[in-house]
Amino acid sequence: MATSSHLNWLIIRNNNAFLLKKRDVAKPFSTEPNNLASVSSYRYSGIVHKKTVGVVPAADKKGFTAVLKKGKYAQRPAKNTVRVDFKAGPRRSLKKLKNLLIGSKYRKDLTQAALRRASAVLRSQKPAPVKGKKAELAKGKKPE
Repeated sequence: MATSSHLNWLIIRNNNAFLLKKRDVAKPFSTEPNNLASVSSYRYSGIVHKKTVGVVPAADKKGFTAVLKKGKYAQRPAKNTVRVDFKAGPRRSLKKLKNLLIGSKYRKDLTQAALRRASAVLRSQKPAPVKGKKAELAKGKKPE
């Protein structure tokens, strides 16, 4: 028996395994897969919708992977996810992701959130700039 996503959300919104409730925080956080904003809300929920979008780092830490859920296989978890790797460089990869989500009309409402998450993943993979005496030694300058 298939139930609507709204009914599923009403059932799981206050109690589920992915909920992180904190004191003095009005909106609880969520650790569920395919939740782009990590916020417990109907719009971003990766559990209740037939079509969801998730952005995770690629397996080799170069680029990111978009995880899409197929609505056709909602009752078959082994077949319902598609993973697409993006490794062509930051700007090109973000453009490809945007074209994938908007061009195929797949959850247009999550496009901006997916782009934000993808840029955060790409930013986290950049090496941190080294400051101080170690940076000067690496460049070949003599410390004073």
